Amino acid sequence: MEEKIKSFLEEINLFLFTNEESAEAFRLKYLSKKGIIPALFEEFKTLPPEQRKTTGKSLNELKQLAEQKLADAKSTINKSPDKDTVKTDLSLPGDPHSLGARHPISIVRKQMTDIFTRIGFVVSEGPEIEDDWHNFGALNFPPNHPARDMQDTFFIDSGDGEKWLLRTHTSSVQVRVMENQQPPIRTISPGRVYRNETISARAHCQFHQVEGLYIDEGVSFADLKQTLYYFVQEMFGDKIEIRFRPSFFPFTEPSAEMDITCLICNGAGCPVCKHSGWVEILGCGMVHPNVLDNCKIDSTKYTGYAFGMGIERITMLKFRINDLRLFFENDIRFLSQFKSVL
Repeated sequence: MEEKIKSFLEEINLFLFTNEESAEAFRLKYLSKKGIIPALFEEFKTLPPEQRKTTGKSLNELKQLAEQKLADAKSTINKSPDKDTVKTDLSLPGDPHSLGARHPISIVRKQMTDIFTRIGFVVSEGPEIEDDWHNFGALNFPPNHPARDMQDTFFIDSGDGEKWLLRTHTSSVQVRVMENQQPPIRTISPGRVYRNETISARAHCQFHQVEGLYIDEGVSFADLKQTLYYFVQEMFGDKIEIRFRPSFFPFTEPSAEMDITCLICNGAGCPVCKHSGWVEILGCGMVHPNVLDNCKIDSTKYTGYAFGMGIERITMLKFRINDLRLFFENDIRFLSQFKSVL
């Protein structure tokens, strides 16, 4: 058996490794369960006790040599520059980075802001957590007036006796502007608002608004209509059809709602327009004298108009989207459609 071990020692020392296949062949021949070295260990068990000490030492040296030889070969093969050269083509272009897209609400909000700033409006912002005065009181909502029922409000228990709430409209920002600035005032107030409504394809408990306010001497309802005609034509094109309907808001008198042709069904009728062919996009009217007086503006000298619209509604019409909930679900398949929109 000593002669066999000596022969295999010489054979292993002379073995040449050229690639991964030759290393695997070496392992199978010498070290696998059915290889030469495990077979020698089985044969070793049959030797007389007096031979085992010397032969066992030689057999262990053979196994250690084979294992070390295989480990060195694998390390050399893995570090071989030829291997990297074969599998890596440095002339190929790199993997492109996928760019994100602006949210459709952000896109339309910027478009709306740009339209109004072109005709002299400035952007005003305010807090989303408001007190009762700025959200209701200053806007001609008496404490027990039924008009307060128009807003399903999220009230906040502050523990200090004050009535705080999540603003239900950005008209509260207009109140803050009027309190701190005398006419002429020409401002728009974009922002997020909250109402306790059932979430559906047409409504959500949080959404975005742009509200506008213009106060000066001699401002009339005709000025309001022309401003809104300009906005709609800039946003949707010259051929859009528009209609005004009388309405009621505590903070404007007279008041109106403005509808445009449903662009999702082109007036044929769909769930978004409730099969009427028209979609209401905003409410508007002349600022109520009580609102001016509450903000220390002389209602005998100044008049003004105000309007407010939901950005989600405009976005749905602009991009033919039939479910408002898509704006809040962060589905990458939906959002990636707006990569090409500036």
